Amino acid sequence: MPRNTLLRQLLEERHLTTYTAFEVQFSRAARNLAEEAGDPRLASVAVSSRQFDRWMSGELKQLPRPDTCRILEELLGRAARDLFASVSAYPPTAPEPLAADVPPSPQADPTAHDDDPAAIVARARQLACGNVDQTTLSFLASRIDVITERYEKDGPDGLWGQTSSLRSMGHTLLAGQQPPSARRELFRITARAGGLLGYMAVNTGAFPLAEAYCAEALELSRAIGDLDTEMWACGTQSFAAYYAGRYDEADARAAAAVDRAPNHPQAIRLLVNGRARALGKLSDRNQAERAIGRALELSDRHDVTLGLTSCISFLPYGRARTLANALTARVALQDTGHVLRGAEDLDDLVEKSDSAWSRSLVRLDVATAVLQQRAPDVEHAMSLGQQAITLASPLPISSVRQRSQDLYERAAPWRSRPAVREYGEQLRVWGHQLPPAEAGSLRRSSPGALAAYPAQRRSRSLPRPPADRPE
Repeated sequence: MPRNTLLRQLLEERHLTTYTAFEVQFSRAARNLAEEAGDPRLASVAVSSRQFDRWMSGELKQLPRPDTCRILEELLGRAARDLFASVSAYPPTAPEPLAADVPPSPQADPTAHDDDPAAIVARARQLACGNVDQTTLSFLASRIDVITERYEKDGPDGLWGQTSSLRSMGHTLLAGQQPPSARRELFRITARAGGLLGYMAVNTGAFPLAEAYCAEALELSRAIGDLDTEMWACGTQSFAAYYAGRYDEADARAAAAVDRAPNHPQAIRLLVNGRARALGKLSDRNQAERAIGRALELSDRHDVTLGLTSCISFLPYGRARTLANALTARVALQDTGHVLRGAEDLDDLVEKSDSAWSRSLVRLDVATAVLQQRAPDVEHAMSLGQQAITLASPLPISSVRQRSQDLYERAAPWRSRPAVREYGEQLRVWGHQLPPAEAGSLRRSSPGALAAYPAQRRSRSLPRPPADRPE
């Protein structure tokens, strides 16, 4: 059984029982002490997770190094020798006497004041302080930015653990005390961390988990009136319904969120990624085009960036991403001419981006449209398909897998042509890079076209193997 030390008791009281939460506060105390003592060396003192675990279990044969002890004393306000002593060395104070045992006090003088001015000020300061400072909040917010910026390079495999730790830290800190401004910011950060996990869960096919994370993001963002995060979370719920094949629901969720704030920048994503793509699948051409037109109108009004914003970003959709989503909606509507013209307009913006996912998916959309023409250019379509697979190879992108399979199945009437056979062989080779169990299931579900993603295994921390990646 772990030995219950005063250190452990104080950390539990302050909700610092996880290494991540403790490390943030320890670093903060180290920086403060370094500044107060004029000793910059103290700011670099760190505690390893293994050392922290030993402290929490009471496994300590001697006190830590002097600098570490100084920082712990700064953080917890007790001498190091006391912190690592057993709690039994600090018996509880005697209980207050019962009311019946207290002698009656004399009649109070209404003109007398026994309040201690110093105690009043001290209590006010205590209420205004908390377990998180602006430096920590800025650091946590910057982690949200890093995750969204790196998402299309690392995918959910590489970022799930970091995002989950960030969300857990937010929950741990929220269990403590903060002044209103800091608490509001902490709510926003925690809501966004949960929302990011919801988006990643969609990418892994874990739709119930995605719904739960999005519900959390909505609950926290609504509690502080953060409409930006709220509408983003609604867009992710629509996104989840779309990839689950529930197109009516995807449209309805997005439409309800747009009605909440029709002119908000987040409505761009809701209109084109939520409504237009779902309406395309439902073959509702008029409503899909209306949603696309409204999204482009809002893009002009809010002067959004022309480039390809990250698919998971909390920023408004950039124009290139809006056009790419419109392209997907029009492929579903078999509006071939519009798709091919739109792809030409989009080509330069997409090719300048570093998103291999988007470049690959646009090629597959165009390849599908080329096969939908009255005079299909089969060789060109297969060439685009091969380029798409090559672009997606570094990461297991299953939306590319899905569309590459669809493209091969659409090319069935020309299966005897060399270009189609070559494309099918590339899919077959790509499929053989899968683990045997997954490759076998894909052969059974789609004999003509094996799934397309490389052999790197996904992190075991992910809820399920990835399903569809975003567009």
